[in-house]
This record gives sequence, structure tokens and C-alpha cells, in this order.
Amino acid sequence: MGRLFGTDGVRGVANADLTAELALGLSVAAAHVLAEAGTFEGHRPTALVGRDPRASGEFLEAAVVAGLASAGVDVLRVGVLPTPAVAYLTGALGADIGVMLSASHNAMPDNGIKFFARGGHKLADELEDRIETVYEQHRTGEPWARPTGAGVGRVTDYAEGFDRYVAHLIAVLPNRLDGLKVVLDEAHGAAARVSPEAFARAGAEVVTIGAEPDGLNINDGCGSTHLDLLKAAVVEHGADLGIAHDGDADRCLAVDASGEEVDGDQILAVLALAMREAGQLRKNTVVGTVMSNLGFKTAMEREGIQLVQTAVGDRYVLESMKAEGFALGGEQSGHVIVLDHATTGDGTLTGLMLAARIAATGRTLADLAGVMQRLPQVLVNVPDVDKSRVDTSPELAAAVAEAERELGDTGRVLLRKSGTEPLVRVMVEAADIEQARAVAGQLADVVKSALG
Repeated sequence: MGRLFGTDGVRGVANADLTAELALGLSVAAAHVLAEAGTFEGHRPTALVGRDPRASGEFLEAAVVAGLASAGVDVLRVGVLPTPAVAYLTGALGADIGVMLSASHNAMPDNGIKFFARGGHKLADELEDRIETVYEQHRTGEPWARPTGAGVGRVTDYAEGFDRYVAHLIAVLPNRLDGLKVVLDEAHGAAARVSPEAFARAGAEVVTIGAEPDGLNINDGCGSTHLDLLKAAVVEHGADLGIAHDGDADRCLAVDASGEEVDGDQILAVLALAMREAGQLRKNTVVGTVMSNLGFKTAMEREGIQLVQTAVGDRYVLESMKAEGFALGGEQSGHVIVLDHATTGDGTLTGLMLAARIAATGRTLADLAGVMQRLPQVLVNVPDVDKSRVDTSPELAAAVAEAERELGDTGRVLLRKSGTEPLVRVMVEAADIEQARAVAGQLADVVKSALG
């Protein structure tokens, strides 16, 4: 069996790859593995389960809840809430396990299962591996030990989760947003209620788009992967900024008053300076990934802030932050982690903190984001290739070496396997956009021919 868990939980086409049987089985396996690890010792275990609005989340939630309760775990169902809300509430309520059903920015037919450990942190790789092993053992015939009578888990709806999470967001803001006009694109996703409520309570004038989820329209032409609607709306409404979330609202991209995109690197740069000013940027360090724009690295060097770079994936950013005690980290895609206030990327919190910086300084977002100049960066996704050979193909290695020679010191090349999809990503940075496009196109062709 190939590894079920990718960089961000288990993902696939709902009811094809990700079935009710798989969701139920993994949930039972997770309960047994965590019991085995001593997580439940001395008390009756509790799990917290949330989802995004995808239609498939309805039956997958039922399967996960059934699996956990059948294994003797009491379940709090929080309904449709962002991934970071589920992580926060798992910690705040002292739950032993959190489960989020979402495929984040993926298209509607996909869904995913993400497990959180006690405290709201992502499960360690070794626990995920153990869950897979235990699931596979029992899938092929070994019967589960099942509680009966009063030993089965009880299921309760926890409607208070919404207010508790919004109150948390407001409580950690450094200042109010009075006087700011913000357009929010909720991607018809998990933050469709939470984010507008939080911004309004913080004092902002709020305009929403993409805030009418029907189970089928999540990420459809809107949200952080499709910024055109938000750009137009910000200009049309004369707003100070726009904020775009993805389907599960663990990421945030922004748009300035003139409709220009402000990406995750720029948001990190703005927040790094704000947190340093407030004495909150521990060790004067921000954590990025190997995909961070060279312009971000240059800006941090100029400002005297250290940049630590990890593999791509917010879990690796988080691991570095926790290991070294850093306070701020994130990705160009808009996953930003403020570790004092969240255990995972939180798009609503990020948007609120960015808006708070604008309100506190009286400067425009364009002015604040101007602390860094983005080098042109081209990303080409090459689907339907054998991504496992990306590091071992001699043909590909030669093409990359040639591209690096051509770019010299003014750019760079990065090839990486997607952690959640069957594709290879080709990233090229160069001082000139046309050169970046040309080199990326050439490399994508080689990836197709070498790995196809």
C-alpha cells in the first residue's frame, strides 16, 4: 500500500479514493493508536470533529464520528469551521484528538482527513505511519476490540465553537480596525461566517464575496487560488484591502487598494517588522520555505532579520518553529503561522493582523508590502508523471544544471514533488519574467519526457 498520509493529511476524490469505509477505518485506527501511545490514559477520551462545506463532508463526517464513537471516544461535532478553528478548539477544550474534513484549496470533488493531536498540533509522522499500519492490519481481517454498553462514545453538537473561536481571534489582535474598509473573499468555504464576523467585531467595514457555500461551489473561481474577483471588488468598493482565503481558511492572500496581489512572502515581511517592533519576533527570526521569493530573503537581510528556510509544507515550517522557539513563519501560498496565537496556519488571524498593521500605522498596504520587491517567479505544474523519480533522473539533473548556469546569480530553479497531488512543480525565478517563463517551459518539457 502506498503511503496514505501526504504532507497535509489523507486526500483524494471523495467516494472514490476517500471512501466512507476508509474514513471510518482510519478514525478507529487513530483511536487505537492514540490509546496505545498513552494519550487517553486515566480519562474517557474526547475528539473534536469539524469540516468545510463540501457536500462529501456530510457523509465523511458521519463516518469519522461513527468510527471514533465505536472505538469508545466521545465526540464533539463543531460543524463547518476553518481548519485553524478546529486546531484551536482541540487545544482550548482539552480534546485528545481533533479531526478536520477538508481538501483545502482543492476542487470540490476532493476531500481530506487531517488529524490533530492533543493541544491542536498536527500528528507526528510516526503516529500517522502507525495509524496506517494498524488500519491496514484490521482492514485485512484482524477484528477490532470494541467497547459495548456504556463504553461506546457519545456524540454531542458543540455550537459554541463558532463564538469561542471568533472571541479568541479578537482577543489576540494588537489593535482595532476602525476606519478600515475590507473586502473578504471566503472561497465559498469554511470561513464564510467566521471571517466576516471577526472583521466586523474588530471594527472594520466589511464587504463579502464568495461567502455563500452550497456544498458544491467551494473554491470555484474564487478564493486564494482565483484572485480576479477580489481584485475587481476591492477597486469597485474603494476598499483599503482585500483578503482571500482558501476552502478551509488556513491560508490568506491579500490585495492592495489598487487591486495588486500581496502574497504570503510579502505578508510575512509586513508581520515580521510589526512583530519585531512589538518585541514579539523571538530570536529576530522568521521561518520560510525553499519556495520563498529571493526578494523576501533580500528584504529580511536588509532589515537585519534572520530567515530560516525549510522544505515546502506548513508542517515543516511549524516543526522548525517549535524546535527552535520561533514566533513567525509561513509560505508564499499564504500559510502564515503566528505560534503564540495558533498551532497551524490561520488565514483569518493572518488577515486580521495584516489589517491591524495598516490601521496602526496609517500606511497603505502597498506601502507596507513595498518592504520587499518580488523577483519574477514562474511556477509550472506538470501532471501525470512519475514524481518518485524527480530526484534520480540523470536527464532531469542535466537540464536543471544547464538552467542554473543560464540564470547565474540572478535567479534559481526548484523542482519538487507535490505532497498532495500526482504532479511535479517546476519553479523558476529570474530578474526578467520572459527568461523565467522560457526556462520554466523548457524544464517542464524535460520533466514530461523524462518522467512521463
